[in-house]
Amino acid sequence: MQTVRVALADRSYGIHIGAGLLARSELIAAVLPQPRVAVVSNTTVAPLYLDALSASLARSGVGVVPIVLPDGEQHKNRQTLNLVYDALLANRCDRGTAVVALGGGVIGDLAGFAAATYQRGVPFVQVPTTLLAQVDSSVGGKTGINHPLGKNMIGAFHQPSVVLADMDVLRSLPERELRAGLAEVIKHAAIRDAAYFDWLEANMEALLAREPDALAYAVRRSVEIKAEVVALDERETGPRALLNFGHTFGHAIETGLGYGEWLHGEAVAAGMVMAADLSRRLGGIDSPAFERLRVLVARAGLPVTAPPAIDTDRFLGLMSVDKKARAGRLRLILLARLGAAYISDDTAPDAVRTMLTALGR
Repeated sequence: MQTVRVALADRSYGIHIGAGLLARSELIAAVLPQPRVAVVSNTTVAPLYLDALSASLARSGVGVVPIVLPDGEQHKNRQTLNLVYDALLANRCDRGTAVVALGGGVIGDLAGFAAATYQRGVPFVQVPTTLLAQVDSSVGGKTGINHPLGKNMIGAFHQPSVVLADMDVLRSLPERELRAGLAEVIKHAAIRDAAYFDWLEANMEALLAREPDALAYAVRRSVEIKAEVVALDERETGPRALLNFGHTFGHAIETGLGYGEWLHGEAVAAGMVMAADLSRRLGGIDSPAFERLRVLVARAGLPVTAPPAIDTDRFLGLMSVDKKARAGRLRLILLARLGAAYISDDTAPDAVRTMLTALGR
């Protein structure tokens, strides 16, 4: 087991990475204010891992209230959130009852928001079961639900007490979900670590083949990068925004197609290529570096452009209501070069329109 620390003063916590961690319930028990938790999962993950985690927690003397939700991004909404509140209230969970998220990014975000708001905040633990959640969404305390007009528009910052990234659960991950997680892996390299990007180019086939050493390194390095950025800027008032590379384009794709039509990682993958293309047109990343990014995303089996179903005007409209927009202006994360991103607060909509038009939209 390896541990990466997120340094946030009295809200600091460890991210444990290794095999067999579902059986290491003492890592969870050590941070609980009382020996009782509510485990939030979904209909896909619960049959695989809920019993194992519950039995492990029982061996540590921790009681479990199971809460199983429907699976899918389309259920990341207030109706499903209320199912969590209903279960917490029905089981008389108090402020000492921690909420444990057992699932991917949707469960982590939704359960985390429930933990942030139930009785004005209860402890929270992340047990991510997808690659995307392990490398990105389980780290940093962003929680929330979607609104029909925009993704993650309703939420709160609520840091977990601990994160357990069990590498064994990735064996059961569907191929499409594995590839979607690789989008966030590529993102971390593209914005902050050129040497890591080189490593990904050399090891993409090993990652797709789920070679344990390659996956463990990718999870650890991505978590290290995100932990460094979050420690600098917990609430995204500055450099943490760099982690949104590709996300403004990606969120427009998800909202425009309908939640769940594309996986989050698939939308981010296309969004990264689009953001890199815009960077190139604006004098940032050069053409050879852009092509390296595009090819790496394609090698991961991910889309490299937005679907034609969303026309240019609608795409721009969706981007303008993204939560990262400021005073109605687009706020985009662009690349100066591979491994170095920057925040553009004044990107002209016409430049985005020209790029979208050039893609045949």
